[in-house]
Amino acid sequence: MERLLDKIDKPNDIKNIPPSEYRALAKEIRRKLVRTVSETGGHLASNLGVVELTMALHLCLTFPEDKLVWDVGHQSYVHKILTGRADTMWTLRQMGGLCGFPSIAEDASDTFGTGHSSTSISVALGLAKARDLKGTDEKVFAVIGDGALSGGMAYEAMNNAAALGTSMVIVLNDNKMSIAQNVGGMSNYLGKIRANTKYRDLKLSVEDALDKVPVLGTPIAGQIRKTKDSLKRLLISGMLFEDMGLTYIGPIDGHNINDMVSAFETASSMENETVLVHVVTQKGKGYKPAMENPELFHGIDKFDIKTGIPQGSETDHTDTYTDVFGKWLVKAGEKYPEVVSVCAAMPDGTGVMDFIEKYPDRAFDVGIAEEHAVTFAAGMSAGGIRPVVSIYSTFLQRAYDQMIHDVCLDLRPVIFAIDRSGITGRDGRTHQGLYDISYLNSMPGMTVMAPMDGEELEDMLDFAVENVEGPVAVRYPRGEAINFDRDRAPIEFGRAEVMRDGKEVVIFAVGDMVETAIRAAAELDKKMIRSAVINMRFIKPFDKELVKEQASSRRVVVTMEDGTISGGFGESVGAFLSGEGIRVKRFVNISVPDCFVEHGSKDELFEKYGLNVESVVARISEAYAEAR
Repeated sequence: MERLLDKIDKPNDIKNIPPSEYRALAKEIRRKLVRTVSETGGHLASNLGVVELTMALHLCLTFPEDKLVWDVGHQSYVHKILTGRADTMWTLRQMGGLCGFPSIAEDASDTFGTGHSSTSISVALGLAKARDLKGTDEKVFAVIGDGALSGGMAYEAMNNAAALGTSMVIVLNDNKMSIAQNVGGMSNYLGKIRANTKYRDLKLSVEDALDKVPVLGTPIAGQIRKTKDSLKRLLISGMLFEDMGLTYIGPIDGHNINDMVSAFETASSMENETVLVHVVTQKGKGYKPAMENPELFHGIDKFDIKTGIPQGSETDHTDTYTDVFGKWLVKAGEKYPEVVSVCAAMPDGTGVMDFIEKYPDRAFDVGIAEEHAVTFAAGMSAGGIRPVVSIYSTFLQRAYDQMIHDVCLDLRPVIFAIDRSGITGRDGRTHQGLYDISYLNSMPGMTVMAPMDGEELEDMLDFAVENVEGPVAVRYPRGEAINFDRDRAPIEFGRAEVMRDGKEVVIFAVGDMVETAIRAAAELDKKMIRSAVINMRFIKPFDKELVKEQASSRRVVVTMEDGTISGGFGESVGAFLSGEGIRVKRFVNISVPDCFVEHGSKDELFEKYGLNVESVVARISEAYAEAR
């Protein structure tokens, strides 16, 4: 029984907990986090690191009146617990349960739904100006990690905040990591601040001493406070935040609740100033396996609490699509000396760690900066290098403009390895990779491929390097890579592959939906509905000659893709057939509806949205009956 957590049934109940119990409450919260995530999977290390920080914020703020914006939001589990959701944490990331990120639909205390990086300061600034315009007095806080400060949007917001001169507080949660180890100038800069306590110690000791001197002490201390900029520039070179027009407080121990409460109250009392409070935390604090391996425990599946070993990791040796890509990249590095790797703060998640170890001079992790990653790659391609940019589908959409203007406009030969395409599962609405087909389809000059299995992924990547002079995107799903026992036809530009023939129905399937199509066709055979299955391989340009030939002689034409219906492959095929004057008795577009897909297991979501075998068979059977 969680003795103190039982007293927190709703927002602001933490204020009824005596300060002498804060340490015990923090321990209870950490136990709750470890037990919960061991059963549900999720983001553990980041949440363990912000327990005291979140407690301090809740002691200073009143919910839902005050506004707290979490950057990315994967570290909001403690916030959910302290707003009265402790009893439902067992539903975390389960279909119909708590979201693994802030969700305003779930609770008004969540303020703003987030899931991508470097947005919190912009959101908070907007909330602060809305408050000013309405004449209300709520506090506005943004919490951003040091890793997220590698994203340029954060600097755009800080620059604007200094110009607008509104009251808000930015809490910089500095744990020296994002998902992997931080890289770049900001990481080095913060390291210097953490290491240099001369300014802070001198300032506090001098001010405290002068405040105790009768009559003259306080005015002199005030003058010293006014000269803080000069002191900072003397003792800490390049006070970036102050130079940008923000007021800087810190660094502060992010596990000392009293110090943080004092800093937050001071910061929120400053009128017409944006104050940045720099707190230093330890990712994974309180759980030894997470402290020793914070990257593994950033986002982890179910695991054994005693050992910290993920369930199934000792026996499951099946390669994922990410593994297949990573192994290909190492081989490509040896075969093609012009190939380099570019990723955006996800070297392990995108499978490029082995390449980094073998070819460190040809591997570039640019931090959480997808826009820069794409244009940086475009620049290298202009210089005769062949960059392979590996980014999750949901994050690559942030670089839409750069892909069009900096890559496609001049047909730069950049290869995009798009991981986590399609429905990805339990991270929910912000992380589903549903839109890449639509946004890639809109880019002139972009070639888009999708493999049906792991071996075809390798073939496509080789083809991209050897045979495509312009930009290429290869999209592949999360999870285990299947492999069909078959004689693979060579990849030919823009050509599809006939997997099986059938007189009544033809199914044009994309990527991992080919397997579903083959299984569905086998079930349709039992109903005497003979179905051809085409592995499209190329989404853009797709095999128009084969599509026209196959569609012209079938009662039912079906397209299958694991992406959104709006602007997707099915719409492209439908528009093509219409333009060619080919009248189809029934056209079935099997794809994800035009909506945001919630969290849940991949199987659950495929069933709900009609992408599993049973649903596909039912829809085709119905269309076939109508076509007769």
